[in-house]
Amino acid sequence: MAFTPSYIGLYRSGELARRASELEAMLESCTVCPHDCGNNRRKDELARCATGYLPVVSSYTAHFGEEPLLVGTRGTGNIFFGNCNLRCVYCQNHLISQNHREERLRVVSFERLAEIMLELQERGCHEIGFVSPSHVVPQIVRALVLAAGQGLRLPLIYNTNAYDSVEVLRLLDGVIDIYLPDLKYGDEDLAYAYSKVRRYPEVARAAIREMHRQVGSALLTGEDGLVQRGLIIRHLVLPNDLAGSRESLRWVREELGPTVTLSIMAQYFPAHRAAETPLLDRTIRQSEYERVLETMERLGLEEGWVQDPTSQEYYRPEFSDRETPFAGGPRNHDEELRST
Repeated sequence: MAFTPSYIGLYRSGELARRASELEAMLESCTVCPHDCGNNRRKDELARCATGYLPVVSSYTAHFGEEPLLVGTRGTGNIFFGNCNLRCVYCQNHLISQNHREERLRVVSFERLAEIMLELQERGCHEIGFVSPSHVVPQIVRALVLAAGQGLRLPLIYNTNAYDSVEVLRLLDGVIDIYLPDLKYGDEDLAYAYSKVRRYPEVARAAIREMHRQVGSALLTGEDGLVQRGLIIRHLVLPNDLAGSRESLRWVREELGPTVTLSIMAQYFPAHRAAETPLLDRTIRQSEYERVLETMERLGLEEGWVQDPTSQEYYRPEFSDRETPFAGGPRNHDEELRST
């Protein structure tokens, strides 16, 4: 039997449109993400995310660089939203996340965003992936109402830095099929130093708890072996243990249990301003990465993937090419990841 995403039922009952309206109301004194800026984005008042009422779509493409059980043979249909609510000095996507004046030229209507979802479905992509969605959730859901009415039937991925509002995530219950959050830091001060965000561990952990409440630990897969519903927590290992890997992995084990799916990433390279930032100005060492893997083993975390340490050579996006920003990388993680 073909998988039917839960948002289809919400659309048919009118609940999806009701949630879109509730989310849009949050834009009037913006509380869409935990920064709680309070600006009226319905009137295009800009604050932290430099995004007004309409969303910025920097790029969209069939992407083959996600986890193997997502990309399959036809890729994930990723929609990269411009701007971000973090300011990571090492951001690999900085050309679209921290280039606000130029990205404002890429504003799209709700109708166009719905068309993009449908175009990616027509291309044969296995899912729709919303990349950096935290600041544009109301816009995504409003466009989803239109897309669902025109035949969108793919699972939806929420690919996020995890600096998300729990209140907003609750309104996505039954809308999002697959949560793909980062767990970036274990230390609040380091999060502020390198991403200019306060209370990151507290906020991200609360957000991931809510995602876990909605979809649980087990991955639901279809006959093709691809994920249809579930949670995959990503953790990017940073040099000099700046990510606090042990603290984050220990939290996952104690709070969510041993069967949560993890994706441990070794692809860090000193992008953006990292080459000028002490402690971040190099790739990670093999010994640093092995300590993280040893921690996983001690904690009994055995579900998911670990990335090959040479992967920093491949996953380097080039957003000067908006059509195929990942053209230089491998088609999927199969060569770079191994099952834990």
